[in-house]
Amino acid sequence: MKLSIILLASILCLSVASQATNDSATTGPYNVSSDLGVSHDTHNITVSEPKAEESLGQSKLEGYPIASDVFTTLQKTVVPDSIPSGSEKVLPYEISKYKQNGYGNWHYGPGIDFVKRLDIMPTNYSGASANNTTRLLNFFAITDIHITDKETPAQAIYFGYKGGISSGYSGVMLYTTQVLDAAVQTINALHKKDPFDFGISLGDTCNNIQYNELRWYIDVLDGKNINPDSGVKDDPVPGPHNDYQDEYKAAGLNKTIKWYQTLGNHDHFWMGFLPPNDYIRQSLIGEDILNLGNPFIDPLGVDSRGFYIGSIDGRTPYGDIIGVGPVANFTTPPKVLAADPNRHALSRKEWISEFFNTSSSPKGHGFNQSNVETGFACYTFEPNSSLPIKVIVLDDTQRDNDSNDPDTLGYGHGSLGYGHGSLDSERYNWLVKELDKGQAEGKLMIIAAHIPIGVEPAGSMAGWNSSAEAELIAKLHTYPNLVLWIAGHRHYNTVTALKSPDAAHPELGFWEVETSSLRDFPQQFRTFQIVRNSDNTVSIFTSDVDPAVKDGSLAAISRSYGIAAQELFNNSIGLLPTGSYNAELVKQLTPEMQAKLSDEIGKSH
Repeated sequence: MKLSIILLASILCLSVASQATNDSATTGPYNVSSDLGVSHDTHNITVSEPKAEESLGQSKLEGYPIASDVFTTLQKTVVPDSIPSGSEKVLPYEISKYKQNGYGNWHYGPGIDFVKRLDIMPTNYSGASANNTTRLLNFFAITDIHITDKETPAQAIYFGYKGGISSGYSGVMLYTTQVLDAAVQTINALHKKDPFDFGISLGDTCNNIQYNELRWYIDVLDGKNINPDSGVKDDPVPGPHNDYQDEYKAAGLNKTIKWYQTLGNHDHFWMGFLPPNDYIRQSLIGEDILNLGNPFIDPLGVDSRGFYIGSIDGRTPYGDIIGVGPVANFTTPPKVLAADPNRHALSRKEWISEFFNTSSSPKGHGFNQSNVETGFACYTFEPNSSLPIKVIVLDDTQRDNDSNDPDTLGYGHGSLGYGHGSLDSERYNWLVKELDKGQAEGKLMIIAAHIPIGVEPAGSMAGWNSSAEAELIAKLHTYPNLVLWIAGHRHYNTVTALKSPDAAHPELGFWEVETSSLRDFPQQFRTFQIVRNSDNTVSIFTSDVDPAVKDGSLAAISRSYGIAAQELFNNSIGLLPTGSYNAELVKQLTPEMQAKLSDEIGKSH
């Protein structure tokens, strides 16, 4: 969960961690299963230090293959095992103790069926006689990947290494590129069975605004060589392909899949929480570990001081922590092993421009040169020219020049930081213009944004100005062709019905679907299929997908660490034990849209 959404009470708890194959399709090297009857195989992932002579069976491989059995949570789920009674209560940074105390183990559980949701339909509607007749769209969403340079002098390890917040520290930060690579290969396998029309990433690609983090992210999707190390070259376990620092060849997203990008708060704010000042920028490219106070309670923010926030020693198999603790505990300022200019902070414009340095499509991944010149990170696209569907990609993060004054901005007293949802007048007016245009042209519309609406209470560090949020939702309820708002940010798999304010016009309701993070458990992405039904409604089928990690792989170790982090931090993700939620979401169409779809589908056939 991001720094911007953790309650103050948990932030201050830094001394103690809270305890908290039938009917399958063969697609190339992958076996994509759709069998609902699965065994509950136990997976006790080994996280002990690998031996130098071991290379996980991959020493001669350029990349890290995934498991051959590729599935979604409709077929089977990842279920954490219970911590054995009598286990030692370890701290999050004590990774070497996870295995012996039973942290991070898991087994496969049964799949989760689609829950049919009729929340925004008329009260007398059952849909019992309706059939799915025509598929309109098939796409995936991936979000909050938080690609992390673990050796930078300016992460936020102090706020999580002994408890508090998992976004400050978690063992998964060692393996963020490898998990993304496994997710990409899983997407490719699913695409071979049932092609995606496009994919979209919903923001927080980077953990900490750094150039090297963004390049690792784009390069994994492009299928380039990935050196997930920074500063000096480290090799914690001698030999190739056997530790988190080793260079490898990413598989790359299937070149036939177009993917689009959304801006998140971590992509342009330090740790997603504060605009970087000169001190932060210089710290990123220097050797001295960042000295910061507690920005969650101190209005001075990046100008506060008091704690060295730590870094990772990339020479060690478990990523030992260095340079962390109160300033008074150090006789000299702690340093990282080496400075690295590739850690430099990116502005909005610089971040957007990097998406033109890519070998996958489309060039810019939705952004155009005007976005680069202005830093305005909103655009639209139509995924299928033969169908009336429009995707509106919306930047709903805070402005870089907002004041760190939640009372003035209406976020609620004490809700410091820059993790709130926000639309200034420029972006709000642009959104209304695009919605007006889509409605007038008779197009179904999807809004893709980083921050969800209507789900956080007033005063939340991840919420909105409540009056501005209410105004926005009221405006959205005037567009009957708005089908869906998709978002990340909270690391949840929540589905929310935003019902019509007028029971006589149920078509004014729409759905919101959030997707969890690839960093925190359950480390998933989502698929979406939108289909037209025989009774002139549409259904959105959405399901969660676990990356098909291969036993013993680095991505499998990350899954184990992610589960251990959930057990130690007890993040409030809901939907336990799997954190997953699959649903069929039904939406009423207007007579005009029913006729438009009938006509367009008839032409395409």
